[in-house]
Amino acid sequence: MSQPSPLNIIQPDEYRGRFAPSPSGPLHFGSLVAAVGGYLQAKVNKGKWFLRIDDIDPPRQAASAIDDILTCLQAHHLDWDGEVFYQSQQTEVYDKVLAWLNENGLSYYCQCTRKQIMAEGGTYLGHCRDRNLTPVNEVIGADGHSQYSLRFLNEVSSLSFHDELMGDIRFPEDVSSEDFIIKRKDGLYAYHLASVVDDIQQGITEVVRGADLLFPSACQMALYRALGASVPKMLHLPVAVFSEGRKLSKQGHAKGLDNKKASLNLYLALAFLGLPVPKTLMHDTPEVILQWGQDNWLINRLYAKPERAMPMFLAEYQVSNFSY
Repeated sequence: MSQPSPLNIIQPDEYRGRFAPSPSGPLHFGSLVAAVGGYLQAKVNKGKWFLRIDDIDPPRQAASAIDDILTCLQAHHLDWDGEVFYQSQQTEVYDKVLAWLNENGLSYYCQCTRKQIMAEGGTYLGHCRDRNLTPVNEVIGADGHSQYSLRFLNEVSSLSFHDELMGDIRFPEDVSSEDFIIKRKDGLYAYHLASVVDDIQQGITEVVRGADLLFPSACQMALYRALGASVPKMLHLPVAVFSEGRKLSKQGHAKGLDNKKASLNLYLALAFLGLPVPKTLMHDTPEVILQWGQDNWLINRLYAKPERAMPMFLAEYQVSNFSY
């Protein structure tokens, strides 16, 4: 039987949401869609909206990205509550959780490579689950990295949940039961671990993010439960893509937001989400546009194809319609 959770489980009596960008580059239009959606969802629920910087992957971080993110959000009047939360300051907590998972038989070492996993179909099949590998006297590679990653022992066989926008979701068994990485071979904490631990620490009641993170939700739900925490509500928003179909991303060199066009950016984000934002608001202040968004925010209104705004999407950001 597992020991009590290593984390202080918060049971808030208010709505608590968050926006968690990685500082690998400036915020782009897709980032803004997620931020606006999370911000408005928190406001209509009379709750708090926190800003968390996912700065646990130094090799991918840009020198000025954090300052650029803060400046961009402020320019768009997306004001967060409380102090900014930095994942880079949570290493002791992550180590504590990793030790707890190990002590309770919920993790194991793995030496499989990405190439091997892709050759088997792209899903990790538990090859090292029963090998009882240990990092003692292991060989360090030429790159200075460990030969072992650390995986979560996932005992979930099937998983379904209700998404506030997309409805009832059932994950394929190979997705819901995969033993996913919680600490990488290069010694960095994996996204799944850090995201879940921080959501628990901050008492997040609903996770609002892009639908490209729908499958990672399956992994994260298993970890919430293993750590003795309630799974937050989930709301996965449409994902902005380039006109040829690629998702907007910092790694894909998506165009950064122009802070001088904050009003237009917000107008386009609301239109992209499917809200019938009046064209007259396009040149109003960000505060007025966000207030309109708050007054007219209904989840069942989202997803309407924003045809009227499409020419501007293409002109401003090379953005096509959303995808899942």
